[in-house]
Amino acid sequence: MVVAPSMTSRADAVSGRILGLLGTQGPTSRAAIARRLRLSPATVTQVIKELVANGSVRELSSVPSNGGRPATLLGLGRDGAGAVGVKIVADHLAIVDVSIAGEVMRSTTVPFDPSGPNAIERCSDILRDAVADHPGLLLGVGVGVPGSVDAQDNGVVTSSMIGWDRVPLGAVLREALGVPVLIDNDVHAVAAAQLLYGAGREFDTYLVVTIGLGIGCAVVVERSIYRGAHGGAGEIGHIPVTLDGPVCQCGATGCLEAYIGAPALVRQARRDGVIGPRGTVATLHRAADRGEERALAAFHRAGSMLGRGLAGVANTLDPQAIVLLGEGMTAWPHWQPGFDATFRPHLMVDRRQLPIIREDWTDDHWALGAAALVMASPFDSDASGAQGGLVSARLQSMQVTAR
Repeated sequence: MVVAPSMTSRADAVSGRILGLLGTQGPTSRAAIARRLRLSPATVTQVIKELVANGSVRELSSVPSNGGRPATLLGLGRDGAGAVGVKIVADHLAIVDVSIAGEVMRSTTVPFDPSGPNAIERCSDILRDAVADHPGLLLGVGVGVPGSVDAQDNGVVTSSMIGWDRVPLGAVLREALGVPVLIDNDVHAVAAAQLLYGAGREFDTYLVVTIGLGIGCAVVVERSIYRGAHGGAGEIGHIPVTLDGPVCQCGATGCLEAYIGAPALVRQARRDGVIGPRGTVATLHRAADRGEERALAAFHRAGSMLGRGLAGVANTLDPQAIVLLGEGMTAWPHWQPGFDATFRPHLMVDRRQLPIIREDWTDDHWALGAAALVMASPFDSDASGAQGGLVSARLQSMQVTAR
């Protein structure tokens, strides 16, 4: 692990944003940097001059431009910066080492009980080892949790899924690890990865919707994740769809998630005799793959409810696109007929061409999203706060030596 000094000036903040862009997007011209970061060409030219002089940025090859002399591409002066990403779930921690370019260099899973009496101390011990083992310049640690977080740089967590009520996770981890720590809702974290490495390269305002144990959503507006007044924006799984439906894990009744989240699908399928008493969502998926009508009908109902609910959200927020991902996407061919039957017909007429982007899912996605909280912090100082400033400081200080 390596350390780096702090930085507070506005010029240094701009430097951090430029370095973050070059690290996550790859070689980029001065003009493209100005456009992407919405900075004046004069500001970019001056800051780049300083970064080239101190070795943080280097000039690469030239490429043809639309007119005049060829544009010179810029890249990071040194490689090796990265982050640790952590996803907290009900029975384990998923931990990844990620390069600034988004490459997962190492992935581990460690048993973890968030309801245990010393859960936070146990989490700190596990992550202390992960920080010590991280190769190169560690920019920080990002943590994704299935619940609400008051602010990324504060990290007070409330989650009914893992039984936490205002747990000061951020303060504990910062003291234990001695590096910047950013914490957010896990779906917001996945949206941060989309900003850097996915749909966010093409769209400014869009929704990221996850299908799995629950139904999650992150709202990205003008390339910033909208978090709401208390850090819980995007909880579409808790849209009430019936007056007196099943009890949801949030304590309310009739929520969308209480009908189509993985536990709800399994519960209903067992009740209907579609799968046995020990059957899982994978069992239901296999039955649908075999063409069993009742299994197909279960996914069709779920897709239909998701389509109606998501159409209402899209009509309200008017996104440029919707990204669908999550563990549940493995069964998307069975969800899709019901979804297609209800989604576009319920959109306002002028929005019925709204793009739906479906992405494959791997176990590393959640933790990669958590790491992306760190890499995205130079671009979103309002969300990342003081911890984001420390990340930018580490990113700018590429002259450090490993210890």
